[in-house]
Parts: sequence; structure tokens; C-alpha cells
Amino acid sequence: MAEGFWELFAVACAEEPGRVYARFDGAPITFADLDRMSGAVAAGLAARGVARGDRVAVMLRNSPGALALIFGLARAGMVWVPVNAALRGEGLRHVLTHCDPRALVVEAESLDRVRECGAALAGVTTLDTGELDTLLKGDARHEAPPPAPSGTFAIMYTSGTTGPAKGVIVTHRMLRLAGEGALLVAAARDGDVLFVWEPLYHIGGAQLIVLPLRRRVTLAMVGRFSAGRFWEEVRAEGATHIHFLGGILQILLKQPPGPLDRAHGARIAWGGGCPPDIWRPFEERFGMQIRECYGMTEASSFTTFNDSGVVGSVGRPVSWLRVAVLDEHGAPVPPGARGEITVRATDPGALTPGYFRNPAATARTLRDGALHTGDSGSFDAEGNLYFHGRMTDSVRVRGENVSAWEVEHVAATHPAVEDCAMIGVAADVGEGEIKLFVQPRAGAALDLAELSAWLAARLAPYQTPRYLAVVREFERTPSQRIMKHRLPATRDDGFDRLAAR
Repeated sequence: MAEGFWELFAVACAEEPGRVYARFDGAPITFADLDRMSGAVAAGLAARGVARGDRVAVMLRNSPGALALIFGLARAGMVWVPVNAALRGEGLRHVLTHCDPRALVVEAESLDRVRECGAALAGVTTLDTGELDTLLKGDARHEAPPPAPSGTFAIMYTSGTTGPAKGVIVTHRMLRLAGEGALLVAAARDGDVLFVWEPLYHIGGAQLIVLPLRRRVTLAMVGRFSAGRFWEEVRAEGATHIHFLGGILQILLKQPPGPLDRAHGARIAWGGGCPPDIWRPFEERFGMQIRECYGMTEASSFTTFNDSGVVGSVGRPVSWLRVAVLDEHGAPVPPGARGEITVRATDPGALTPGYFRNPAATARTLRDGALHTGDSGSFDAEGNLYFHGRMTDSVRVRGENVSAWEVEHVAATHPAVEDCAMIGVAADVGEGEIKLFVQPRAGAALDLAELSAWLAARLAPYQTPRYLAVVREFERTPSQRIMKHRLPATRDDGFDRLAAR
């Protein structure tokens, strides 16, 4: 298995053109549909001067056209640069300036945001969704040699939860392996229907386009994640699988009980980020099996997967990767001890070649043939990996390193808290203090003094946040992770535990 994913698509289009690849809001999209539309859009871009190897920034929400455009870029050997459709201002300017695109495809209603962000786009061919739709309806065909597995398929900008996004170079081979990993985690089989809410401009959504090429499965796509409509949509689509990232499971678990809790028809919830304390409650309430994994875009999305059901573990490595947990000197730590998760490839195409136009970040992350993830992890005696959060997502308080992951997972269990995020702020004396932002549940009364006391009873003194602040809603990345670098590090906008004594 040394090829990318395009070969699989070409074979399926030739052998089963009438098979349904996906449904979007219930409307079917066949392989023949995708073949025609992708060929037409590739030909249309080529006619506008976009050549093989050129970068095309795509700022679209999920739609049949967005899906066809991805396959069109792949068949033409053009480089897809997915851009978060909600980006604006400096974040949007950074991505559009840094990727230096030859063309930009953007929703018509987002054109003003693009113009106002300050990116220098003189000479960039720009198509809005109306022009894209015209291309998609054409009958032109783009014929070109198939892309090389090692060729660049996409430049995917990381979520940027703590700083400017970096452009991860994703090869055609890497996306193929991402799809293979998704099949392992999801345990998908012929006839399954996978519910897709994830934006295609995030690796969590992009990796799914490979699944119907490897199994006779169908993607049931919707425009966006909606907690209130989630189970209705799952049932209407006849979905057998749901995918989770970030805080999706917590959000679903905190919805009011309803008649569809056990009548939705899905059997597997698969993805990354299930806290151990809600693993069994989620399975019991919704009658589903949790299948957890761990990974990064830089390592073809999937590094480990849990098919044993060990609660809290992210499992064991996929066959094309090896994982070690190392101390600060680069030596393996014993079972139970924490260190940095590092990844090596047994398949030479499994790791990213680096970050686009960022040699310093590439050198920091890819060292001695290994991907240094910056994530904290540990192995148990049986070789199961456990994820303990980002090593940099911590605050040093009175000589102790406090992991945001540990504090947030405790705070999120409070009955009045919908979601939360921890950051470090300046201390009057010493290294730092903890500030916790909390989003109350709808209709819940949240008393910050009471919450502070509740946390103090469940966390060590050095882990207990000094400052608490309420937010109505968090600004999030496409994978629903909270954008912590947008949270204010002020100390006078909420509750101060020490001042309240």
C-alpha cells in the first residue's frame, strides 16, 4: 500500500459510478457526480491560469461544491489550502498572506471579510460561490497524470489555540493513511452510514473523504454541528456512527434527556477527546460504544486507537507508526510516568515533510527522525497510551506545573458549567496564577463563589483557580477547541478567590 487516495477514487468512479458516495442534507451525491464536477472545476481553474503545484485557498463551508472542489484540486495536482470559513481580521490575514495562493475560492458573503482583513491579494484569481457553481455545472474534463503519493495534497493550518496557525504540509499519502486510521478507529464496515458534521477545512472532516473509497460506506453530511438537532439528524440519516472532537461529547451529555437518547440508531461514537469520567455515562445514556484515539495532523491524523475499551486510554499505535514517551533528556520513561509523546514512522510517507515556509517550527518539531508532539503522555504496563494534555498548556503556580487539561476536566463536571478554559495570568508574587473562564449551561444559575469552593474541594490548593470569569460563548476552532489566545488575561473582570476571603 504505497499509493495515495486518488487511485482509489479513480477506480470507484470507473467501476461503480452510480454508487452513492455521500448525502448532503439528504440529497445523494454519486461517484459519477463527483467525477464530473471535480473534472469540470479542475478544468475551469486551469483555464484561469492555475497550474499543477499552485496553491488554492478555499474558504467554504461544507457543501457538495466544496467536496467536489477538493477532488478537483487533487486530480489536477493543485494544492488545497483550506481556510476556516469563520476566520476574520488578523487570523484570516495571516493565513491568506502566509500561504501566498494563486487562487482563492470564497463564499460571496465572505468577500467583504476577505477584503477587510488586509491580506495582499493583488493578482490572485478569486472565485465566489456563484462562479464556482457555474464551473461545477460544466462538462469540461481535466486530464492529467495522477498526483504522486509524496506530492503535496494540502497545506492545513493548525487550530492556533495558543498562537498563530502553522501550515502543516499534508501529502496525498498522508491523507490516504488518515483514512485508513479512521477506518480502524471507527471499525466501519460495508453498509455503514457515518454522520459528518465536521467542516471539511479541518483534518477531522477532510480525512473522512477517503472512507467511501475503502469501504462501501456512505457519508451523511450536514452543514454544521447542532447540539439541539444532533440526534434528530443522526436518526433521519440512518447513521451508524457519530464522530467526536474537542468537547462534543460533553456538550451532548449536558443536553436535556430526550426520547431519542436511545432511539437514534447509531452504535459507535468514535474520535478523540473523551474524558474518562464521562466515558461510561455517555455509553450508558446513549447506548453506544466509545472508540477513542489520539493523533495530530502532522502524523496523518491518527497515531493510536483504542479497540480494547480500556477507559481513559487512547490505545496503541497504528501499524505505520511507533510511539515513545520520553523525558527531558530523550530517554524513555517507565510505565506510569509522564513524558513527551514522540512518533516515528515505519511508513516513510506517514509524517509531514514539515511546516510550509516555517523552517524554525519544522526543526523544533521534527528532530532525529521523530515527531515531537509537545503532548504529555504515559504508558501503562500493558502498553496502552494515555494523553495528559499539551505540555505548553500549563501554568506554573508556586513551583508546581498545573495542567489545564486536569483543571478543566474537573470544572466541566460541575452541573452548572457548559464548558470552560484555563489560562495563566500574572501573579502579584511568584510565577503565575490560574484564571478559569466558564460558560454556564443554558438556564443554569452559576454562582462564582460557590463554584470556587466546589473546585477547592476537588483540586489541590495549587491547582485551584484564583480568578473565575463568565463568558456567554467561547470562540472556537473548526474542531470545537476553545481559542485560548483570544481570552483576556486581565484579573479584574470576575471573581478573585483571595480577595473574597
